[in-house]
Parts: sequence; structure tokens; C-alpha cells
Amino acid sequence: MTSPTYWLLAQRHLSRQDPVMADLIQRYPEPLTRRGDSFQTLARAIVGQQISLRAADSVWLRLETLVGEVAPENILACPLESLRQAGLSRAKADYLQQVAGYYQAHRIDDVYWEGRVFDEVRRELLGIKGIGRWTVEMFAIFHLHEPDIFSPADIGLQKAVAGLYFDGAPMNKQTLDAFSRRWRPYRTVAAWYLWRHLDPVPVCY
Repeated sequence: MTSPTYWLLAQRHLSRQDPVMADLIQRYPEPLTRRGDSFQTLARAIVGQQISLRAADSVWLRLETLVGEVAPENILACPLESLRQAGLSRAKADYLQQVAGYYQAHRIDDVYWEGRVFDEVRRELLGIKGIGRWTVEMFAIFHLHEPDIFSPADIGLQKAVAGLYFDGAPMNKQTLDAFSRRWRPYRTVAAWYLWRHLDPVPVCY
């Protein structure tokens, strides 16, 4: 597993700028790490769309039991209805096969994404059925290790910021997007610590 090269610099920057972040960083010193390959990161994000982390982990374990390694060839070899036995909705099962088909058609490996401008990667991913903005943001954070990614539509981040900074007052994505600018240029790191505040088990896609 690899961690972002900028992590220590980001910790120092956020700690100086924001006492709440300083406290979170002190409590949870572990850095974000990359788990699995790029396809698995996208697949985990699709599985995790609009459900809790615990529910997503349960579905993922059943998916691994069903297909073995979660790889494009194994997802494509499994009929759509069989994928649903893992707890996937019909739409998510279809999305997984769409991404798997794209990977095979373009012969994508992890090197494919390296060294590219993120806006270019974003446009390509958004062109694949089943991949929306949130999934792209999770891919950018957990696989590409882009330093300044934030997902204002993420329910967990909305909950964490509301509790830590606004006495629990409801937080919409527009307000959160504006608020997150205080953590530039390391919003990825801020997001990681906000998730850790909600669950001490590290988030990993």
C-alpha cells in the first residue's frame, strides 16, 4: 500500500490553519493508503454509492465470494442476475459490467491513468455509464491521490462538518463546497480526517 507523498506537508498546513483539523490529525495519525488496483477502486465506489460503509463492505465480501478477484474479466463472465446475488441492485450490477467492459475494450491497467491531467481523467470517467461525479471523486482521492479533491455531495462529509463546525445544523452541498475552500490545497486530506471523525476505521476504496 502506498500513501500520498504530500501527506506530512498537508498535515502541517492543515494543523496551522484549523484547530479542529489539528485535533483530528493528532488523534488519527495514519495516512490514506491505496488498496487494490484502479478497477477495484472504481468497483468499490460503485458498490458504495448511496449506502453505508458497513453495507458496502458486506456487499463487497459477497461479490468476492461470487466472482473471486474483482477484476474486469470475472465481472464480465458473471451474468447480471448472478451479480445481483451479492446484494447489488440491477443498476449497480450493470454499472460494474459497463466499467469492466470499458477496461477490457481499452486494455486499461493502472499505468493507463498515471501522469495524466486530472481534468482529462475526469472527462473520460464521466463518459462511462454508471460513473458520476461522486465516484470520480472517490477514484481521485483513493487511487490517484489527487491532493485537493472534495466531495460536497458526500453525506458523511456533510454530517462531519455539520457536527464539528456548525453545532449539528444541516449542511447542504453548496454550503459545504464553499466551506471546504479553507482547506485548499489539501482538501483530500481534510476529507480523510472528516471521515475518520465519523468512523475510526480508515475509509478505503
